[in-house]
Amino acid sequence: MPTIVFVSPKGGAGKTTSALILAEQLARKTDVTVIDADPNHPIKTWAAGQKSLNRLQVTTDADEENMIERIEEAASQTPFVIVDLEGTAAKIVLLAISQADLVIIPTQGSQLDSKQAARALHVIKQQEKMSRRPVPYGVLLTRTSPIIRTRTMTHINTAFVEAGINVFETSLNEREAFRAMFSFGAPLADLDPREVSNLDKAIANAEAFAAEVIATLRKSRESLKTEEVEA
Repeated sequence: MPTIVFVSPKGGAGKTTSALILAEQLARKTDVTVIDADPNHPIKTWAAGQKSLNRLQVTTDADEENMIERIEEAASQTPFVIVDLEGTAAKIVLLAISQADLVIIPTQGSQLDSKQAARALHVIKQQEKMSRRPVPYGVLLTRTSPIIRTRTMTHINTAFVEAGINVFETSLNEREAFRAMFSFGAPLADLDPREVSNLDKAIANAEAFAAEVIATLRKSRESLKTEEVEA
């Protein structure tokens, strides 16, 4: 079953928000386990406040000693496993990446953030050398303007692509609804459009992101099968 790991060396990049958006979108159709390895356990706190997504379960007891076992247990119970991690330096990050079918690196559209994203890419390359297998990944641009694409954002995106770095076509916009999920402890679809502006656009953005993640996983699996046949 696919394991999707969210990694970011910099706070405020939208890592936990991105992980939660994906988890709640997938949980509308299938069972999902979130391994909330952020010390503050924000997703566990969120899940405790909502009741509509009974296909989403959250665990918080993963550490450096048992991360691989927790991922294996979750993968045996639910079709999707999402891991929310803090930082990139700890051993727990390498352990989670070693089990990943896809690593997502959220980053904001600034030069500072793009440099921090490079740190996460370095960790992925380290794990590839250790495990001698490719680790599928994608950089996710977050908190982007839904109205205009800034010159800085265009420059950063172009630089990533020219460097051969995988970037999701879908970015997560700066939306009140994404913040409101935590404020109200509710999935996007349960928020009140009278209280949250442009909720429909936020939902469409979340659905597009989830769809691209699924497509990326399928593409990775097809590539792996092709490599096995050729080998």
